[in-house]
Amino acid sequence: MLGVALWIVLQWYLVATDAILPVLARIADWVVWLAFLLETWVLTARVDHKRAYLLGNWLNLAIIIGGFPLFWEYSPLIGLLRGFRLLLVLALLARMSKSARKLLSQHKLGTTLIVAFFAMLLSGIVMSRIDPSVGNVWDGMWWAWVTMATVGYGDVVPHTGAGRLFASLVVLFGVVLISMLTANLAAFFIGSDVEKIEAEEKESDRLLKDISARLARIEQMLEAQQDKRD
Repeated sequence: MLGVALWIVLQWYLVATDAILPVLARIADWVVWLAFLLETWVLTARVDHKRAYLLGNWLNLAIIIGGFPLFWEYSPLIGLLRGFRLLLVLALLARMSKSARKLLSQHKLGTTLIVAFFAMLLSGIVMSRIDPSVGNVWDGMWWAWVTMATVGYGDVVPHTGAGRLFASLVVLFGVVLISMLTANLAAFFIGSDVEKIEAEEKESDRLLKDISARLARIEQMLEAQQDKRD
């Protein structure tokens, strides 16, 4: 569904620039609409409280109804109705925001990305000042980005001694940064598996305690019956 949402933005650009045939655009409209209709139908069928689910996801219903392709062909508000498709992208991003916040909050990944962003900005500004061959600030930030990402296209290269010395520090920082990001992502995915295993172990412990308690009650009942017989 994320790919469908990205296609909506691409199709909007293609239609605006007349880079796609009208027939293909109409077919794509139907495919996109049917994809979101099928998603809503499948998710609704899988939940127990269907009414509550539909009320909680009323935006999907509004987009499906308002984005019906035939409305776009015969309605005078065709431009407004086509804008509903862009709301599909916002709806998907809203769904992904919860997972994104969870990812960024764990293992200080968000803090690492913020530090990397400001380091890139400052490195680009400094390099554009200490090495004239880099050019303007935008070229400096582009150089800092590809250098910290350990890509190094080579289109912007420092030539002065001060610029190369500063570049070596940025390269070292980029290697450390990439290692930290890789470690944080690995820790996130491994941590998710660990949480599942711990939840399963807790459930197993609870079941064992429940079984032990039941066995103890059965033993007490058997002992009580034995005492009565004696």
